[in-house]
Amino acid sequence: MSMQKRVIELLALAEIHVNGPNPWDIKVHNDRFYARVLAGGSLALGESYMDGWWDCPALDQLFTRIFSSQLDKKILTFAMAWAAIKARLLNLQRTSKAFEIGEAHYDIGNYLYKAMLDKRMTYTCGYWKNAKNLDVAQEAKLDLVCKKVGLKKGMRVLDIGCGWGSFAKFAAEKYNVSVVGITVSKEQVELARERCKGLPVEIRLQDYREVNEKFDRVVSLGMFEHVGYKNYRTYVQVAKHCLAPDGLFLLHTIGGNASVTTTDPWIGKYIFPNSMLPSIKQIAEACEGLFVIEDWHNFGADYDKTLMAWHANFEKKWNKLSSQYNERFHRMWRYYLLACAASFRSRKNQLWQIVLSNGMKGGYRSSR
Repeated sequence: MSMQKRVIELLALAEIHVNGPNPWDIKVHNDRFYARVLAGGSLALGESYMDGWWDCPALDQLFTRIFSSQLDKKILTFAMAWAAIKARLLNLQRTSKAFEIGEAHYDIGNYLYKAMLDKRMTYTCGYWKNAKNLDVAQEAKLDLVCKKVGLKKGMRVLDIGCGWGSFAKFAAEKYNVSVVGITVSKEQVELARERCKGLPVEIRLQDYREVNEKFDRVVSLGMFEHVGYKNYRTYVQVAKHCLAPDGLFLLHTIGGNASVTTTDPWIGKYIFPNSMLPSIKQIAEACEGLFVIEDWHNFGADYDKTLMAWHANFEKKWNKLSSQYNERFHRMWRYYLLACAASFRSRKNQLWQIVLSNGMKGGYRSSR
């Protein structure tokens, strides 16, 4: 069987056709595409798109079909096997490597994130229950977090992975609390400090393992994906150590349906190095004996809407961004946003907000 025929047959399992009429069908510009994808799997698929070897009018629809049919699991490559071996042998998220994700992803230009994100620059899933646009969805999410942990005037809050300070600024302004935000991104520190100026907010360039203080509340929004399975327990222990006896810890993270020790090779190389998505089992085991899980809220379908809104902003602002980034970056970032949107639309990935306590007297009442 020719390599072209093999790829065409695989795609057909997800009702995707080469040079077909549907928006999710692909158009191949370079016949070397077939051999490249069979040899390199998802990494080669993404790189060949970045190189302009193929196109698709609706990448989100293409990947929704790929993920829903589990076509992504049908090609195992050496690169994937080697990544799994490395993850077993090494701690890829150890302290000495903690700042690599900041440099690789979050330090690539604040102008990019200003163009793509909402007005508060919130780089996590919005809450679309009663929202009709991105700004409202993100503010609703921030308020939901504040309500879930019961913020009250005068409390001191730790924000692990604070980004550009969206939660810290919101909580300080709306709930009159003081916040310490930590991040491993120099660019985020600079802009977050500027945006939070005049508020009781301290932004630090700091790894979570270096924090040794007490707080009334701890929140972590979109940081746990960078922790790594070998460090999940350590991360939860840090939160436990930093939290007051009667405090609450809210963990907001993307999660997967199965326990893994690596990430997709293309995502790991080009978007989030040394990242991986935790499972319910891995999170529960990390918390066992340390915290009571009070509430577990899944609104993963909202990440589809969030990512599509980010993509729309990115494409709308591309004319201005093109002076800073080349066309290969344009294709890479589009591929990232739309493939991720599809991962939530197909329910391959989830978004969890988990509220943990040391054991609340009288129990916890959800604020959803």
